[in-house]
Amino acid sequence: MTLIIIVLTALVSIIAIQRPDVMARLQFNAYLMKHGNEWYRGVTHALVHAGWLHLLVNMWVLWNFGRVAEEFFGAYRGHWGNVLYVALYVGGILFSSLPAYRQHQDNFSYNAVGASGAVSAVLFSSIYFMPTMGIYVMFIPVAIPAFVIGPLYLAYEWYQHRNSSDNVAHDAHFWGAAFGFIISVMLVPEQFTMFVKEIGLKLGL
Repeated sequence: MTLIIIVLTALVSIIAIQRPDVMARLQFNAYLMKHGNEWYRGVTHALVHAGWLHLLVNMWVLWNFGRVAEEFFGAYRGHWGNVLYVALYVGGILFSSLPAYRQHQDNFSYNAVGASGAVSAVLFSSIYFMPTMGIYVMFIPVAIPAFVIGPLYLAYEWYQHRNSSDNVAHDAHFWGAAFGFIISVMLVPEQFTMFVKEIGLKLGL
């Protein structure tokens, strides 16, 4: 499923980058969702990206961590694994967009694109399943355990949301990540004991 999502997103994004009319039709616009009943934008904005780098970064992260979440959902839930994985991804898109919808539903000029909220959900789902896996962060030459990266990521995105004006939807990153972790706990609660145990062993507790 991860590969299918990446291919679909890449194809639509490539078209939208070259076709401004397609971009305008698919991007997130809370005003048009509310006043024009264009609710599909709540999902389709995750299929388009602002540029090549935006697309490549999101798809690279999704490829690396999506396979982890997908594999564990399959291992725990068998044939339902793919369904739950898609629910995680689509749920991440929708849930991470709620703050922007609430804030900008009467602001016609606000637009947003990208799968960052859903990708954050997948990332934190994989952290739930493999809390001690090593994650490399740019400019740091050693891998950092996922259970350390997680809180740091949340703190950074929340701080940036409150203080930054860089035009990045940090709130979508934060709430997508929170959704990904919480929904994974709800869908696979039996993993939680292993999650705590693995962290404890890593810390020598």
